[in-house]
Amino acid sequence: MTAKHNVILNHNEINHKIRRIAFQIYESNVDENEVVLAGIDKNGYLLAKKLKTILKNISNIDPVLCKVTIDKSHPWEPISTSLSKDSYANKSLVLIDDVLNSGTTLIYGVKHFLDVPLKQFKTAVLVNRNHKKYPVKADFKGISLSTSLHEHVEVVLEGKNYEVVLE
Repeated sequence: MTAKHNVILNHNEINHKIRRIAFQIYESNVDENEVVLAGIDKNGYLLAKKLKTILKNISNIDPVLCKVTIDKSHPWEPISTSLSKDSYANKSLVLIDDVLNSGTTLIYGVKHFLDVPLKQFKTAVLVNRNHKKYPVKADFKGISLSTSLHEHVEVVLEGKNYEVVLE
């Protein structure tokens, strides 16, 4: 018996959502020269790279990529970033992940960046599942889904066909 899954967003819809999020980031940072896009490894970082490309095309903002490495099964463990704290201090930063489920990964990511003074701090996700156990929200989101706890959302952002699948 095969597992049942449904495509929630196809390739074109994902590209549209990413473009819309990029415009929202631009609107929120219209007076900034530089914005740090901190993507949570792996899919959050892929999403940040796609947002960087669009931001460069639609604005004069210099988007700077930062890879955030969090052990998602042990998010309280030390978090590492590809940029030093001095590189993002006093700048506008957007923490990016693919799916906001319970909020655990995002809240620990937020906690990490709060050790440094920032000009502005926002969060962005492609899919918001509305199952939060922490008081964290996505400032920019592609889609909000009301799902059961037994369902799983899979985001594919590599290859020629991106998709968001509910399994």
